Amino acid sequence: MPEMDEGEVIDQPLTAIAEAFEELSKWMKENSGGHHIRLDNFCEVASLVSVLFRCLGLAFKFAELEYVAKLEGLLEASKTCPTLQDILEVDVGNDTVKTSGSYSRNLRRVRQGLDLVRAIFEQLLSTEDSSLKDVASTAYGQVCAPYHTWAVRTAVYAGMYTLPTREQLLMKLNETEQSAEKKMKRYIAASLPIIEYIDSLYVSRNITLDW
Repeated sequence: MPEMDEGEVIDQPLTAIAEAFEELSKWMKENSGGHHIRLDNFCEVASLVSVLFRCLGLAFKFAELEYVAKLEGLLEASKTCPTLQDILEVDVGNDTVKTSGSYSRNLRRVRQGLDLVRAIFEQLLSTEDSSLKDVASTAYGQVCAPYHTWAVRTAVYAGMYTLPTREQLLMKLNETEQSAEKKMKRYIAASLPIIEYIDSLYVSRNITLDW
């Protein structure tokens, strides 16, 4: 997984994200639905998304920190679990799927991070408002709030006033309204089958997704 420190800049992160997820999604279609996605490759692709949380500022600092920490846990897991499927096999065998810090729990949280970005993009595409407060609040409420504690939810919603404006976000991403729209649509289309595949790893083992 590429290391990205606070000072590192990708000229057009949306391009890198859209291309990486399209490549992984294409690989899945060509390889029996992706039943053997390599964990290290998944971590590399998923790591690109963290820059988006950073661009959203303080309101999503918790999401960024949690996302990066869980990804690091998965990267460590890739030394002994070559594929995403292997993660579930290990934790199911040890009865640790929902245990704090388990690989399966880390994967579940990273999946939520990918879905949160998808929801934010969908909300951005549905409105032209300059303020991102409603966009971010709706996306967070749909994807993450049901699984966060009251304290975390309160802190996130309280931080919504620190969000950049739509124009400031586009400037940080080095995009125009038109170029960003195309790339957000590409990410939404490419990420959905990956998110659904991760969900299927749990559902096929009779593990609910309400956590």
